[in-house]
Amino acid sequence: MTMQFHEVGGQSIAYRHNPGSGPAVVFLPGYMSDMAGGKATALFDWCAANGRECLLLDYSGCGESSGNFADGTLSRWRDEVLALVQVKIASDKVIVIGSSMGGWLMLLVGTALGERLHALVGIAAAPDFSDWGFDEVQKSQLRAGVTIYEKNNYGYDPTPTHAKFWQDAEDNRLLHREVPVTAPVRLLHGQEDTDVPPETSLRLARALASEDVQVTLVKGGDHRLSRDGDIALLLRTVEIL
Repeated sequence: MTMQFHEVGGQSIAYRHNPGSGPAVVFLPGYMSDMAGGKATALFDWCAANGRECLLLDYSGCGESSGNFADGTLSRWRDEVLALVQVKIASDKVIVIGSSMGGWLMLLVGTALGERLHALVGIAAAPDFSDWGFDEVQKSQLRAGVTIYEKNNYGYDPTPTHAKFWQDAEDNRLLHREVPVTAPVRLLHGQEDTDVPPETSLRLARALASEDVQVTLVKGGDHRLSRDGDIALLLRTVEIL
């Protein structure tokens, strides 16, 4: 399926859409990631092979979309996802899948979708990382408007965190209260994840209003959960839902 573009908030958002039966699958990539990754591609190919509706996208400032990454925030990217779902998804119900930061976004998107939400699938979901992911010195710098840089093992080194993103993320923290999602939720997390502690998925499971929440800890799995067996687990999880 060829890449297309849709204008949202003055930016040209890149997306790929496969028409088909529902519930539609929407994949949200992680921080500084895009829809060209292995998990996104595997999901899109599975949906195409099985006649399922699927939507992939690049947030503004990421991948093939226009915009400056320094202007990106959770609130802006949430609104971009919701705008694309509104105009491009034909199915009545939507399964939102989020990887890492995308797992935080999926909670914001899922809450906004309300009755249209069919299920959520988090892959090393990282809600509230603006809090637990930074020490007090870094937080003080971010409050002062300073961009901080950290070592990264996944291709963007050093990785920037802009004050605008961090401050908006602080306003979107979720784990201190009940997360008002009542749809089924599946959380996949590698036991060897050194970026997002597996305890984060357990905290999220406790915070969710849903009574149908399952956490799967993957032995030997790292943050990306991109091995063949990890991808197979993701596809099985989506198929069951």
